Amino acid sequence: MIRKTSERVANTLLSIGAIGVSTENLITFKSGIKSPVYIDNRILPFHPEHWRVVIVAMQELLDTQQDAFDVIAGIETAGIPHSAALSYTMRRPSVFVRKAIKDHGRSQRIEGGSVVGKRVLLIEDQVTTGGSSLAGVAALRENGAIVEDCLTITSYGFREALDAFTDAGVRLHTLTHFSVILEVAEQMNYFERSQIEMIRDWLGDPRGWSERH
Repeated sequence: MIRKTSERVANTLLSIGAIGVSTENLITFKSGIKSPVYIDNRILPFHPEHWRVVIVAMQELLDTQQDAFDVIAGIETAGIPHSAALSYTMRRPSVFVRKAIKDHGRSQRIEGGSVVGKRVLLIEDQVTTGGSSLAGVAALRENGAIVEDCLTITSYGFREALDAFTDAGVRLHTLTHFSVILEVAEQMNYFERSQIEMIRDWLGDPRGWSERH
């Protein structure tokens, strides 16, 4: 069931071109890691039928854990559409976490409602090293929330990210990992053989690959 869901989500992302290779202009992550491959889940809302596959997969994953959270939160900005759609579907309160407090308005980091004493599920579109997600967790906790779980659409599965979430006391749930996406892409002949080899080389040692390139 979990494997089939993971493959279905991977197929969905590949079908709308959310996965791509850029060898001329490498992608630089916030962590400084350079990558020849990218995941752009921000285009999902432009493809509603495919987006629905992802939101339904989230709901299915959470159906057995609905009592584990009171509020659904999204990280500004890429996480917000997915957290809002999921909260609407599951009829749960929704908030979003700003990256920084604005110098006007109510000067709040958490927008939408109070999270004091609430169990909050954090939604992300993509986790790389986990820095942005865990900054959101910290902001929610500073505002009185109880945050023990983060659900992301995709993750590269980097060890440093897994360790960071563990150290922060947060369980990371991922709909589909990049390794699964790559397997499905091979079955679809989505990438050329040389691209597959390059991606596997990068995935095996992303920081070392970045230094070499």
